[in-house]
Amino acid sequence: MKSSYDVVIVGGAVIGSAVAYFLMANPDFKGSVLIVERDPFFAKASTSLSAASIRTQFSNAINVKISQFGTDFIQNFATTMQVKGEPAPDLNFHSGGYLFLAATPDQETVLRENHVVQKSCGADVVLWNQEELARAFPHLNVDDITLASYGQSGEGWFSNTGLMNGFRAKARELGADYVHDEVVAIGRDGARVTSVTLKSGAVVPCGTVVNASGPRAALTARMAGLDVPVEPRKRTLFVFDCARTPEGSATVNGGHLPLMIDTTGTFCRPEGRYFLAGCPPVEDPGVDWDDFEPRWEEFEDIIWPNLANRSPGFEAIKLVNQWAGHYDFNTLDHNLIVGRHPEVTNFIYANGFSGHGLQQGPAAGRGVAELITYGGFRTLDLSEVGYERIVEGRPFLEKAVI
Repeated sequence: MKSSYDVVIVGGAVIGSAVAYFLMANPDFKGSVLIVERDPFFAKASTSLSAASIRTQFSNAINVKISQFGTDFIQNFATTMQVKGEPAPDLNFHSGGYLFLAATPDQETVLRENHVVQKSCGADVVLWNQEELARAFPHLNVDDITLASYGQSGEGWFSNTGLMNGFRAKARELGADYVHDEVVAIGRDGARVTSVTLKSGAVVPCGTVVNASGPRAALTARMAGLDVPVEPRKRTLFVFDCARTPEGSATVNGGHLPLMIDTTGTFCRPEGRYFLAGCPPVEDPGVDWDDFEPRWEEFEDIIWPNLANRSPGFEAIKLVNQWAGHYDFNTLDHNLIVGRHPEVTNFIYANGFSGHGLQQGPAAGRGVAELITYGGFRTLDLSEVGYERIVEGRPFLEKAVI
């Protein structure tokens, strides 16, 4: 570890490591980078415990474009992130698509409005009526469905730890330093941050601090005398087996099933020979940073009944695994926050992804790196999701939040 750094990144999972990679890969950036990570095994990182999916089906153009870049980056990951002397990283991307279902006039209106935005961005999505949906996915009960939206390409799921480890390995190869430690204080001199103090006792002078600390973002901000409306919200994922799996029954995409979002909000997707499922919680309070107890009742009370109602193939199922992870939940508007603090301008936020961190990580990492290197966004303008809206209490509304 050097005596000082141009950039210190607090948090070394996907977001922090993406920032580090895009900085070090840019020949215009001439500085040094330190990534501080408190959990070296990432056992409780939001990255490691996520559903690891990506979609273009959003209601805001910037979110669509963020995911389009993410998909392209993921599909070219093996080449871009090749480390000399190591096997090419394989994210095992499954281009299964997302399938949103509507059964009420309000749900149908949202899908149609979102579709216009998505198509204007070039997303490969289609709207299906009940008959078309039944023909594509004959295992579904579609009696109540009035409209469906399906991503034909550019959506799917992939290896969450593969994405993180690929970013980490490449950033290291390019010269970034990682340290297993914890930031416990951030020094300021007026309107600038000047250093970070580590739990080990080291004081590291720095030119910029990037807050990429996931659900702990508010703790990191407070160390600098700042704030951000982010707190941990718990989500439980369940893996189950089917007595008679519907996988392979589709008439599209080689028979493979998509990630389906039911009208109830319950979702599921194939996971090898099994299925991965979850649902929006009935109550959604902020939780302690160390609370990872699964909400066991969600499977029996919500997920299984909803899925069995949607498909006979989900009537006879067996739970085989479950875990809980945390959203870094933006309490203002459930959307990412990427940008400088307007007064302490060398403190940069990359927080509040609210369940979209993996799919938005590549674009967010690139954007933060551009802010540091050039003083502004060069490729995709992320100003809409900057910190200014937090100060103004101006929500950036996204209708397609799962």
